[in-house]
Amino acid sequence: MNKYIKYTLLVFFTGLLTVSCRVTDRYRTPPLTTDGLYRDITSGDTATIASLTWNELFTDPLLQNLIREGIAQNLNLKTAYTRIEQAQAYYLQTGAALLPTLNANLGYTTSKLSEAEGFGIRTRAQQYQIGLSSSWEVDIWGKLRSNRRANLANLLQSQAAARTVQTSLVASIASYYYQLLALDQQLMITQQTVSNWDTTVQTMRELKNAALVTEAAVVQSEAQRYAAEVTIPDLKQRIRETENVLSTLLGLPPAAINRSTLADQQSIENLQTGVPAQLLANRPDVQQAEYNFRYYYELTNVARTYFYPSLVITSSAGLNSLTFAHWIDPVSLAARIGGSLVQPIFNQRANRTRLEVARAQQQGALFNFQQTLLTAGQEVSNALFLHQTALEKMSIRSNQLTALQRSVEYSNELLRNGFAIYPEVITARQSLLQAELGAVNDRLQQLQAIVNLYRSLGGGWK
Repeated sequence: MNKYIKYTLLVFFTGLLTVSCRVTDRYRTPPLTTDGLYRDITSGDTATIASLTWNELFTDPLLQNLIREGIAQNLNLKTAYTRIEQAQAYYLQTGAALLPTLNANLGYTTSKLSEAEGFGIRTRAQQYQIGLSSSWEVDIWGKLRSNRRANLANLLQSQAAARTVQTSLVASIASYYYQLLALDQQLMITQQTVSNWDTTVQTMRELKNAALVTEAAVVQSEAQRYAAEVTIPDLKQRIRETENVLSTLLGLPPAAINRSTLADQQSIENLQTGVPAQLLANRPDVQQAEYNFRYYYELTNVARTYFYPSLVITSSAGLNSLTFAHWIDPVSLAARIGGSLVQPIFNQRANRTRLEVARAQQQGALFNFQQTLLTAGQEVSNALFLHQTALEKMSIRSNQLTALQRSVEYSNELLRNGFAIYPEVITARQSLLQAELGAVNDRLQQLQAIVNLYRSLGGGWK
């Protein structure tokens, strides 16, 4: 009879384990196509600037110091690290759920019995207890293991989120740094233009005294001089605000930023993008989106297991006595072991709702994964074209500046000789100023395009 019972139990548990393999599904990365993700790029070269560390791409020592300080002190990045600690704690907890629980108990109970309970003989009872109890849920269907894998995906997702914050931080520091250098350059150009206008105004006064121009020409030249000067406070304001933004990124109160000049910046020549499939390994927010999908995939597995019976084994052992004198006595030793198999039948639709919600969340996470990958491809394509546009503008602007500088020189020469009229001088100087400021913006656009491409490819966290 005992052999028959053992054989039956063995067959039963073997069947449970076999069925459990079909209850939960093994995770597989969803098949996502990356073909054509980079617009107008068909190269199969896997070399990419994303493999460069940030101090290899950004060679300005002062910028490197800022990035290093930002990684160490930025508060958003520190917050992301605390989320990793939380996720790690939950992951360790789910590992402990696979093991039996063990509790120690020490108790004393006194109770007043009714006459019927005590049969008129004993109406008061006391009980002394000391012992250990244990409980273990057998993970037949893989619910606990799936939950552990879900928490592992959540941990990996939080780590990828921290890398996403770092790539964004490195790019932001570099971008604002270049913007600050561009504002410095524009301020210097504007101040030089004001100085040049001072010379022009003085020339106009001399020509007016010689009766070669009217007072209107003098006043007009002075007005243009002030028109250039009035932009200086705005430039200084933008410089100060940019310094404040950079200070905040560094986790510091607003302060001046130590920096070099725009002319000192070196640009990388070969902007290698690799192949789009590398975004899955290089870009942290794409990794984060996949781990998020994996998290909900495993929660769907967990939801399936609620339709099947759960097996819990409990046991306890200790000393149990009705009198204190016999409490610590071998005859008071008591022990028990048991198991319960619970199969849900009617549960107010809770299990179906849990599974339907889990499947919907899994599908939503898949859509988010696909969208994140598409957005990454869009950003890479935009950054590449932005860099190309900047180079084209810089080439055209160089010719424009050469022509305008000659125009200003000719106008000044004619003015000194009394052959030019003041509108020509004003137009030439205004056009030169705008072109010089535009050239600074072109250079800034080129540098920021490199920063954007580096971030879009997933660089900055290695």
